[in-house]
Amino acid sequence: MLILVVNPGSTSTKVAVYERMFERFHATLTHDVRELSRFPRIADQLQFRTQMVSQWLQGLEWPVVRELAAVIGRGGLLRPLPGGVYSVNQAMKEDLRAARYGSHASNLGALIADQLARGRGIPAFVADPVVVDELDVLARYTGLPEISRKSIFHALNQRATARRAARELGKAYEECTLIVAHMGGGTSVGIHLGGRVVDVNNALDGDGPFSIERAGRLPPGDWLRYILARGEDAGALQRRLAGNGGIVAHLGVNDAREVDEAIDRHLEGLAPAGALDPLRCLEVLTALCYQTAKEICSLAPVASGRIDAVVLTGGLAHSQRVVREISGRVAFLAPVLVFPGENEMEALAAAALDALEKGVEVREYKG
Repeated sequence: MLILVVNPGSTSTKVAVYERMFERFHATLTHDVRELSRFPRIADQLQFRTQMVSQWLQGLEWPVVRELAAVIGRGGLLRPLPGGVYSVNQAMKEDLRAARYGSHASNLGALIADQLARGRGIPAFVADPVVVDELDVLARYTGLPEISRKSIFHALNQRATARRAARELGKAYEECTLIVAHMGGGTSVGIHLGGRVVDVNNALDGDGPFSIERAGRLPPGDWLRYILARGEDAGALQRRLAGNGGIVAHLGVNDAREVDEAIDRHLEGLAPAGALDPLRCLEVLTALCYQTAKEICSLAPVASGRIDAVVLTGGLAHSQRVVREISGRVAFLAPVLVFPGENEMEALAAAALDALEKGVEVREYKG
């Protein structure tokens, strides 16, 4: 039971072959920015990236190429849909090629999976794309009827990590109430209730707490005055919210390890290794943890405070300082479980295995 996993990023494509849940091969296929600049749209990179994955497969032990049972890709920007495993069908491919719901490298995941699967007569899947939308009606409200809250978040890792947490608690995922914080370039904090993510911030647009690259929720009046004073176009303003906000805006770096290292050197009495001010780093990183803890606690009323666990995941969960700071502020809610990293490849392999062997429903996408 060999499963090929394909996870496209902006300048790389992660690939792996799993034998059930054992990773047999993996690689990160890097793409030169100048090479990618030849393609006007992300969808135009399809053949280029598919060929690279095919060449990588051909270089593996010969049985792998012949014995694949399925290919699963990272889900892209599709219409809002419930979580689960989806077959790659014509409607999905048309929406992704046209970037009907937005342009992102993850849109290529389903398209590459389809191309590699069709020639082998095996199924192609995606699972829990970022547009998973299971919000309760009340969670969609804002103070303006013209604007509703949207669900765009790290659905794949949140769901997979929540299932791991449930197993650790000795309960079924559907029986748990968990608050999961995925902390990476963006931070999404969702409450998992009865097997659904019923409330979560829109991490793509930079809503919620500020993070490594996201500005987070801003005072609306000050943001409006900022927009009017700067006169920037929509693209520049969006990059300010998501990409150039958060730690990047405050400290000029997008790697939390540099921030942690600057603080550690200061605490150990060593001279700074770079231009970062360690005291400023400590204050900004503590503020990030403070806002993340507030976001976690804000979801407790959704379940009337009855929370089985708070779960911390994503790249920032590797930082003991971040975990310690957030845990100290939220541990009164419930036990804090930590599963560092994004775990996307493993989560995709598990989803495909569920569809192939465990009778999990494979959903059909409707455009």
